[in-house]
Amino acid sequence: MSYEPPTPPANLPTEIVNMLNESDPEQLRDVATYAEALAEHKEREARLEESADQEEVEERPDDLPDDVPAKATITIKEINDNRYYYWQWREGDQIKSKYKSPVNPDE
Repeated sequence: MSYEPPTPPANLPTEIVNMLNESDPEQLRDVATYAEALAEHKEREARLEESADQEEVEERPDDLPDDVPAKATITIKEINDNRYYYWQWREGDQIKSKYKSPVNPDE
């Protein structure tokens, strides 16, 4: 009596299937344990990020313009010996800025 090996999920890359097929039972169990732990970790990270995004929206400053994302921070730029506040945030690989106001010299 012969047994057929299990059919891998269609969305699993061929190189992973080949690597698993070449592994011994102990390695496969280690991979299964690690994969389950990694999946739980990534799901937890996604939940934390989602909850942080919701908190950012709730904590949106009153003076934040509509075209500036809630994740923006305030930075100070010095131009011609004058200091100015700018909203600053990252969009992909770029850092975006938007003028906020002059820095009050009494602060």
